[in-house]
Order: sequence, then structure tokens, then C-alpha cells
Amino acid sequence: MRRIQPFIVSHALLFLTLASIGTRILTISLATTEKEILLQFKGNITKDLYNSLRSWVPSGNPCVDFSGVFCNPNGFVDKIVLWNTSLSGQLSASLSGLSSIRVLTLFGNRFSGNIPPEYSLLQTLWKINVSSNALSGPIPGFIGNLPSIRFLDLSKNGYSGEIPFALFKNCYKTKYVSFSHNSLSSSIPGSIVNCSMLEGFDFSFNNLTGELPSGICDLSVLKYLSIGNNALSGNVIEEMSNCQSLLHLDLSRNSFTGLAPLGVIELKNITYFNVSHNGLNGSIPVNIADLGRLVAISLANNSLNGTIPAGFGSIEVLQVLDLHNLNLAGGIPADVSNCRFLRELDVSGNTLEGQIPDAIYNMSQLEILDLHGNKLNGSITYGIGNLSKLQFLDLSQNSLSGSIPSSLANLTMLAHFNLSYNNLSGTIPFIQTIQSFGPTAFFNNPRLCGFPLTSCSLSGRSPTSGRTRVLSVSAIVAIVAAAMILTGVCVVTIMNIRARRSKTEEVAVVVESTQPGSSDSNVIIGKLVLFSKSLPSKYEDWETGTKALLDKDSLIGGGSIGTVYRSSFEGGISIAVKKLETLGRIRNQDEFEQEIGRLGNIKHPNLVALQGYYWSLTMQLILSEFISNGNLYDNLHGLNYPDENYEAKLSDYGLGRLLPILDNYGLTKFHNAVGYVAPELAQSLRFSEKCDVYSFGVILLELVTGRKPVESPTVNEVVILCEYVRGLLERGSASDCFDRRLWGFAENELIQVMKLGLICSSEVPSRRPSMSEVVQVLEAIRSSIES
Repeated sequence: MRRIQPFIVSHALLFLTLASIGTRILTISLATTEKEILLQFKGNITKDLYNSLRSWVPSGNPCVDFSGVFCNPNGFVDKIVLWNTSLSGQLSASLSGLSSIRVLTLFGNRFSGNIPPEYSLLQTLWKINVSSNALSGPIPGFIGNLPSIRFLDLSKNGYSGEIPFALFKNCYKTKYVSFSHNSLSSSIPGSIVNCSMLEGFDFSFNNLTGELPSGICDLSVLKYLSIGNNALSGNVIEEMSNCQSLLHLDLSRNSFTGLAPLGVIELKNITYFNVSHNGLNGSIPVNIADLGRLVAISLANNSLNGTIPAGFGSIEVLQVLDLHNLNLAGGIPADVSNCRFLRELDVSGNTLEGQIPDAIYNMSQLEILDLHGNKLNGSITYGIGNLSKLQFLDLSQNSLSGSIPSSLANLTMLAHFNLSYNNLSGTIPFIQTIQSFGPTAFFNNPRLCGFPLTSCSLSGRSPTSGRTRVLSVSAIVAIVAAAMILTGVCVVTIMNIRARRSKTEEVAVVVESTQPGSSDSNVIIGKLVLFSKSLPSKYEDWETGTKALLDKDSLIGGGSIGTVYRSSFEGGISIAVKKLETLGRIRNQDEFEQEIGRLGNIKHPNLVALQGYYWSLTMQLILSEFISNGNLYDNLHGLNYPDENYEAKLSDYGLGRLLPILDNYGLTKFHNAVGYVAPELAQSLRFSEKCDVYSFGVILLELVTGRKPVESPTVNEVVILCEYVRGLLERGSASDCFDRRLWGFAENELIQVMKLGLICSSEVPSRRPSMSEVVQVLEAIRSSIES
């Protein structure tokens, strides 16, 4: 191993250096070999979950034995590559003594603090990747003094403050920069235009303000520009019109105004174009068919008008077409059915007319079809039933007529379904998949009947109203409720208006609420729906019971979507009231009622039953049965609630759309939920059966280890259960993490359950088994125990 050349500095420079960066430089100057420097780096590691640095020992040769270390032909350290190793601690200043290092890749660890200022001495460094760590503080401006930097990735950390202007003063060789998923503020520095070789930058998911830097598109090789999810503003048409090489453009969820930069999509090589959720106007160009490489386009939630031009069907590789909430008129072009690889078609919230294209069955890969909120007419084409991969189908709020095609029985993967507010007629087909979404999925179709709406045989004729009879034939119980919120006082009130009884049980009580005898202008008008006949119906009962919402003694828990209180009534009746703090992806009252109404029809002995809900503009509540023995999380962290017989019950079933859109980089108030949420669901909200498999895998690991999914032993340390168990299993130390309450059980069976949990919680969805396969494995393990 070659010795490092000593640092030669003047006395004055040495004094200034010591004054600015502290006495750590003394340690560096004493490090006589690169081996000692690397061992100092290891010494700064507070936790090595997978024992990744076990080969870094004094007797080893760094160029041969040290894992993740690579040397150049002259024997100097050239690269350090330690990614996804879950190393904890702070970056050691000693690395600044590596005089020839070119690559420092440490992404996917848990380093805290910041990049040491001593790294300004690494003049040979051309790649820094410390993404997905727990680094914080301001972005180090000294990086701008490193003359060889080509690749800089500080994304998915906790950096704050502004992007230093000086960062880009010597960036003539820089090709890619990413600061996404941090907490950066202020504007994008104009000095970025100095980076003449810049091919891409990603500043998305921050709090950046101001306008795009002038001349940003003068960078002739710029191919990737992502600044979505910020607070940027201004007119972008002039700047964007100069971008001639872009392949990927994301300006979404900002406050840009003026004409949409649709000239950019005339670049025939562009693959991704997203300007959604801004204040842009204009119209879709008619030459859209020229974009043969376009994979995804989203113009949603802007002020664009005109029509959807023909030509999208000529783009063979198109997978996402999102044009919702614009001002588009005309019809849906028939040629859009030629997009055989399209996965998402969303043209909702426009004024489109005409019929659904008959050839829509060609889009066999379609997962999302959202046409709601238009003026479409004609019948629901039979071909929709051929779209067997559909998970989201919404045709509501149109003028569709005719019957519901029986081909919808093929749609077995639906997670969202809505045909309400149309002119559909006839009998709802006996298809369990669509009937399970409840009456709200079929509301306001005047001549539609059959379960879950009113029986078609009622009184020997079809119903004349599309609204579901939620009460019995001979009796209606309508209760008046009021929700008063006066300086933190919340009272949901109910009174009986009229009632009638019948031989059949009432399914629900729906109340538009106002307090009896009240004319107070401060009363909040709300809607209470009760699924249970056993709940109290007197105003006084609810006045007393709902005061518990302000009583800390009635607080029994909280979760990802709200806080849970126990509300008690006379006669010993208690319910759990969840006060929602977020509506997640629910956009309005109709969607809320449809989701909760559908779930209210689901009955299962292992599900906590929903008993009703309340909606007002200022407050939303979900009412469910109260489970007397509390939750199991604090004891075993497994299933959610046991009943009085300690039979496990699952709460919040089906409420996935109410979950907040999480930033899964770093701990938040929702960290317990994140531990169960599959990576693809947390990052892109793409739900599938494999997401449930992931959650079940985490629960299996909890049962075997007794540990929580996510733990924070120290402020700057995070332990992910899946990673922790996987590391122990690889080292042959699986028994070290068994819950001591399981000591005495056969170790072999516990390890089998542990391995199954790890397979279920694989990062890659395709590697997870199906739940039926999981059951088979568990049955096999049980059989081996019994035998």
C-alpha cells in the first residue's frame, strides 16, 4: 500500500483551515496509510446491521480484502461503494485523506449529520451518491469547488435551506444532479446554467419557490428535467420552447401559469411529459401522433380547452393518458383503442360527449379507466368486460343508458367501481364483484333495480327512483342530526323526524342534520348514516355520547388516518368513533360516502364492523364497533384487535384510499403504518394483492420476533424489522431474534415461519407468493409440527 503524500500548506493557511473546520484535520494528517483512513471510517460506524464491514480488519489488504473498496492500478483507493448496507453513524472526515478517490457511493444507508467540510480536499472526486440516508442541514457549498464532479445525488435525505449559488460555479463537467425528496426552499439558483454538460437534474418534492432560471434550456444536452411537487411559479412557455433535447419533463404540482409548454411535446424523442396540477392554458396540438416514443402524458388539472385530437392511437408505446379536470369537449377519439399497452386512461371531469368507443376491448393492459363527470351517452359497451386487469372503473355522472353488461363479471380485480348518476335501466346483474361496492355505486339511475338497490319485484313493478331504499318497505325512520362546532365544542345531534316500521330490518338510517329547534347560524349542517339498528336514535343520547370527542379520557388510540375515541350511551352501548385527520385520495363527499357505504355492507367475523359515518365540510367521522379488549399492538404488535373471546379482528379494512400520501423517506407521524405498507404502494399508490402479502409478511416477522416493524433506538437511528431479520438469517444467527416467549418451540418451525415472512416482504412484488401459496406453506409447517 502506497503512502499518502503529506499535505503542504503555509502556516497561515493551516491556521485558517483549523479555525474553519476544527481539530479533526489533525487526525487526518496523522493517518499515514489509506488502510488506517478506512479503519477510521469504520470506527465512525455506530451500527453495522448486516456486518458489511467485517472484512475491514487491520490485517487485511484494502485493495483485496475490504468489501466495497476498489483500487486503481497504482494501488490507491479509487472507489468506495457501500450501498443498501444499513450503516449508521456519521461520515468520517478521514476519507479526505484519500488522494485518488473518484467514486463515493453510500446510498441506502442511515448516515446522519452532514458531509464533512474536509471533503473539500477530495479534488479527484467525480461521483458522490449519498441518497436515501438521514443526512441533514444545508447542502454543502464547498462541493462547488470540486472541479471533477460529474454526478451528485443527495436525494431522499433531510436537507433544508436554499440551494447554494456557489454549488454550480465550477460545474463544467457535471452531468447529473438530484436533490429530490428533501426540504429545500428558496429558488433554483441561476448559476445552474453554468453546467454546460448537464444532462439531467431532479429537484422534485421540495419547497422551492420562484421561477425557472433564465436560460435553463440553453443547456443543449439537457434531457431530464424534474421539478414537480414544489411551489414554483411564473410563465414557462418561453423557457421551455428552447428545450430541444428533452426526453423527460415533469413540471407537475406547482403554480405555473400562462400557455402550457406543449411545444415541447413536438420533440419526437420525448418519452415522459407531465405538467399536471398547475394553472396552464392552451389546447392539445393536433400533431400528437408524431410522438412515437411517448410513454406517459399528463395535462390534468389545468385550464386547457379544445378537443382530444385523433392520433393518440398511433403512439404504440403509450401507457398513461391523463387528461382529467380540463375543459375538453367533443368525443373520445375511436383510435385511442389502438393503444394496446395503455395502463391508465383518465379523461374525467370534462364535457366530453358521444359514446364509449366500442373497440375499447383492445386495451387489454388497462388498469385504470376513469370517464366520470362528462356527458357521455349510449350504452356501456360489452367490451369493457374484456379488460380483465381493470382495478379502477368509474363511469359515473354521465348520461349512459341501457343495461349493465354481464361481461363485467370478468373484472375480478376491481378496487373501485362506480356507475352512479346515469340513466341505466334493468336489473343489476348478479355479479358479486360489482355488487360488493354497495348501493352508492348504482345511485341515481332512475330505472335500475336489483341488489344492492331495491328489489325489481317490489309492488310488481320496477322502481321509479334510482335512490336506494335504505329503510324497510312499510317504515322509514328519519332522524335529524346536527353537528355544532363552537370554539372546539363538537356535538353531533340527532332527533326522530318520522318513523315507520316493517317486517324486514332497516339497512341504514340516513339523516340530514340540524339541531332540533335551532336557528343558530353557527350550526354546521352534516349528514349522519347509521348502518346499525341497535344504535340510539334519541337526540339526547348523541349529545352526551359525542361530547366524548373532546374528552381526553375517552381517547383510546390513533393511527394513520385519524384519532379514535370511545363513545358510550345509556344501556351500556359503546362505539368507537374515528375522527379523520386526512381524506387521502378521497376528493369529495360523494366519493367518501361511496367508499364507506360499500364497506358498511361487508360482514365477517374477523373484521371490525362499520356502524356508520358522519360527513360535514369541517369534520368527518367513521363509527365502528367497540372492541372491549383493546389492541394487541402494544403487547405483540400482530393483528389489530381481539374481541371479548380474544378472537382477532382487523380494523380499517378497505380504508386504503383514506391513507395519506406518504413520503416514505424518513420517519413521520405515520411510521407505524409505513412499516406495513409495501414499497410500491407508499411510493406510487399502485395497489395489488401483493401489497397485502407484504403486510402479512411483516406480521409474521413480528409474531416470531416480538419486535415492531420500525423501531428507533436512538434519534438518528432507524431499524427496519425485515432488514434486521434478513441480516441475522444470512449470518446464521436467526435464533438471536426469537421472541423469548416462544422459547421452547421447535427452532426449525420458527425459522420456517421467519423465512416465509421474509419472502412475503420482498421489495419486489413479483417475488412475493400469493396468499393461497402462503396458506399452503403454513399448513405444511403445521402438519410437520403435528407429525
